[in-house]
Amino acid sequence: MPRGKGLKVATKIVKKAEDRRTRGGTPVYRRIVLKLSGESLSGPDDFGIHASTIQSISREVKTVHDLGVEIAVIVGGGNIFRGARQHGLTIDRATGDYMGMLATVLNGLALQDALEKVGCHTRLMSAIEMHQVAEPFIRRRAARHLEKQRVVIFAAGTGNPYFSTDTAAALRAMEIKAQVILKATRVDGIYDADPEKVANATMFERITYLDVLQKGLSVMDSTAISLCMDNKMPIVVFNMNVPGNLKRVVLGERIGSTVTAA
Repeated sequence: MPRGKGLKVATKIVKKAEDRRTRGGTPVYRRIVLKLSGESLSGPDDFGIHASTIQSISREVKTVHDLGVEIAVIVGGGNIFRGARQHGLTIDRATGDYMGMLATVLNGLALQDALEKVGCHTRLMSAIEMHQVAEPFIRRRAARHLEKQRVVIFAAGTGNPYFSTDTAAALRAMEIKAQVILKATRVDGIYDADPEKVANATMFERITYLDVLQKGLSVMDSTAISLCMDNKMPIVVFNMNVPGNLKRVVLGERIGSTVTAA
């Protein structure tokens, strides 16, 4: 390739990358972990994967990805199997947890397909090795995928029973050096009571890790909160059902509730 032509091609690539970073605003986070519950994929249904819901989530992720943000997603499996909490089924805790991990792989495959259909190059990485459907989780490989602007989906939790996908989100966030964990929910943030049951529940705009633990608030499980507290990993809890909220959080708007050290 002639030198002049090569320079023009390189210039176009750089300009395209810059346009993608600046389109629609400047993100305050360079690398994020997005935590999705399995139930969020079932939409209005009680079970399974709701087509229009997972498509909507994928479009929201694509909008943020187009800003140049590196995105890792942790997905739960409660829409398929809830481990030891499965109603009407008496099962060993460890066995139930492994079944729940496999459910997250199913959700990961569905989300990967939906993301790639909207134009996001995606890699599914599993903490339980299953080479035919997902890459094994390797920290440095995951980081390299993110650097190449691929969305990375972490499935199968930590690969160990007795640990939730919340804990997996905290662990993976530390490992890939993310700047924040974004916990997607169906309410506006963290409340002192369940806002779907208590009409006058009060929302916290900012709250500390210790307050979350002491008040027993349903944000993430105590292991995940403690891990975030020990490593000073901020958590933003927001309503994913409001279109555009994910982008607003990434752009630094005061959306939802923020959990920090102080």
